Amino acid sequence: MRERVRGVLITPAGHLLLIKRIRPGAAPYWVLPGGGVETDDVSLEAALHRELHEELAGTATICSLIHVIEGDDRQHVFLARTHTWDPARRSGPEFADPARGDYVVQEVPLTAAGLAGITLVPASAARLLAATPPRCSRYLI
Repeated sequence: MRERVRGVLITPAGHLLLIKRIRPGAAPYWVLPGGGVETDDVSLEAALHRELHEELAGTATICSLIHVIEGDDRQHVFLARTHTWDPARRSGPEFADPARGDYVVQEVPLTAAGLAGITLVPASAARLLAATPPRCSRYLI
């Protein structure tokens, strides 16, 4: 079973930082930043930091593991406070293949209305966030 990591990233404005996926022939949907754990990642948290650097050219402070999604892959969902990101500097291999579609970084209000206005995948993460919007209070300024 492949291990994956995802980040529920809270921005300084208190929004959720997501990636809007626009793929040929499919309706747009949003995903939590993250990806596969590599053999040289020393921990799940290290894998998430690497993925955030690749996908967002971003940094974050990880608060805690908040959810595990079991399926074909096991996805570990972490709550984190993101500090910086610059999509123009991202470096993941997926961005070199135009056939994979677009990866648009967006801030979405972390409110019931904000979450209702998007299709967040996987659905279990969307249900979790809609039921109890997360707070990373120890990192709030």
